[in-house]
Amino acid sequence: MRELVLPRVYPITDRRLAGLSHAEQVAQLVAGGAKMIQLREKHLEAGPFYEQALAAVGVARAHGALVIINDRVDVALAVQADGVHLGQTDLPPEAARRLLGRRAIIGFSTHNVEQAMAAARLPIDYLAIGPIFATASKEKPDPVVGLEGLRRVRASLEARDLPLVAIGGITHANARSVIEAGADAVAVISAVVAPDGSIERRFRDLQQALA
Repeated sequence: MRELVLPRVYPITDRRLAGLSHAEQVAQLVAGGAKMIQLREKHLEAGPFYEQALAAVGVARAHGALVIINDRVDVALAVQADGVHLGQTDLPPEAARRLLGRRAIIGFSTHNVEQAMAAARLPIDYLAIGPIFATASKEKPDPVVGLEGLRRVRASLEARDLPLVAIGGITHANARSVIEAGADAVAVISAVVAPDGSIERRFRDLQQALA
């Protein structure tokens, strides 16, 4: 596994929210300075998502940015993405590691302290915890963790220096408090992804606010 230094802001694409392809969103994000981007696709079949992901990886690579595929280990492998982000019901991280290799970045979602402690023993490169606040970006979201829950997760990881990503309801207004509560990075969708052509500006503003 590689030693991963997370960017402070970790944007996630959303094709329906943006009204843009994943490649178009990536182009705006890298223009704003994004260094690591997750492609999240819950509605396309594997073939169409493969085509979109392949184009997005091409855009990102041209600007030196990393691309992580949400859920789909097969698509990540097929487009030679930099890694995959897995949820509690996705392919186990151990299996993903065998398929993708030692150099792949593997992130894993957790929703409470118990899950975080169990995940710390897995072959992953970063751990995500959330939702920190209420969010509309996910159907049937897990219970809100809150800043205090985030602090407890951070404390539980002291035995392993595992990068921690906070996600869920994070905005320009509350992102600083999330970092102060122990997150190494904030993963955001609606805070930066918008259908009005403002993705580059929104990302840059959030990144500067946390600099």
